[in-house]
Amino acid sequence: MNVLSNHLFFEWFNPLSILFILGLGIFYYKYFIKSKKYSLRPYQKPMFYISLTLLFILYASPFHLIANYYLFSAHMMQLAFTYFIITPLLIMSIPATVYERISWNYRFRITMKMAGHPWLTLIVFNLLFSVYFIPSVFNTLQKLWLLYLIFHFLLVIYAFFMWWSILGPARRINHLKPLTRIALIFFASMALMPIGFYHLLVLSARYAPYTLTEAEFIPVLTNVYDQQLAGGILKLIQLSSFIFVMYKIVKAWAIQMQEKDGDPLDENLRVVQGIMIRTNESSKK
Repeated sequence: MNVLSNHLFFEWFNPLSILFILGLGIFYYKYFIKSKKYSLRPYQKPMFYISLTLLFILYASPFHLIANYYLFSAHMMQLAFTYFIITPLLIMSIPATVYERISWNYRFRITMKMAGHPWLTLIVFNLLFSVYFIPSVFNTLQKLWLLYLIFHFLLVIYAFFMWWSILGPARRINHLKPLTRIALIFFASMALMPIGFYHLLVLSARYAPYTLTEAEFIPVLTNVYDQQLAGGILKLIQLSSFIFVMYKIVKAWAIQMQEKDGDPLDENLRVVQGIMIRTNESSKK
C-alpha cells in the first residue's frame, strides 16, 4: 500500500519542481527577508510568494499532468501564466538595490544593454513564443526533451529581458520614458495576435501529444475546442497582464506630472506684467 501511494504521489506531484520552488523560497527568505543589506517594499514579499504559489500549482501539482497529457489549453495556461504573470512578479519582488549592485560590474552592464535592448527582446521573445506553437515545431520539441529544455530556457531569458524593459525595476540601468514603455506593451500585445487567432480559427487537431487522450479529461472538450480555448486563454491572460501594467505606468506618470506642476517656479523665471521671462542669472554665477 505504501509503495502504491508513493508511486501515485510521484506521479501526481512533480518532486523536482517542488524542490526547485522550495529552494527559491528558502533563498529569498535567507538573502532578502532576513538580510540587513536589503529593505523590501511592502508589496515585494507578497509578489514573490504569489509567484511561488502559482509555480507550485502549475508545475508541481497534478495540474502538470493535465497540461502534459490531457489538455492543450492547460499547457497554454502554464506558459501564459509563466511568461505574462509570474515573470513580472518575480522581477518586481527583487529589491532595486540588488540590480544596481550587479550593474556596478561594467561588463555585466554592457551585456545587459546589448542583450536586453527593449525592441530586440520584444521581437525575439514573441518570435520564439509564436514559433513554439507552430504544430510541426511543437510536436518535434515534445519528442526531444533536451531541445525542449533549451527552447524554454531561451523563452525564460527573453521574457525576463522583455519585462525588464517594460517594468524598469532599476532606473539607473534601464530607465525608459513612459511613452516608450507603453509602446512596448502595445506592440507586444499585437505581436501574439496571429498565433492567438490561429488557435481560434483552425478547425482540425494539430498537436499530436493530445490526440490520444482527446476528451478523456472533459468529455465535451474535443481537440479542436481545446485549441480554441487555448487561444482565448492566451489572449485573456496576456492582455490582462499588459493592461494592468499599462495602467500602473500611466498612473505613475500622471502622479509625476502633477508633482512637476506643483513645483515652485524655476529660479530663472521672472514675471513682468503678467508675462513670464526666463533669465540667465544661474549661468553667470
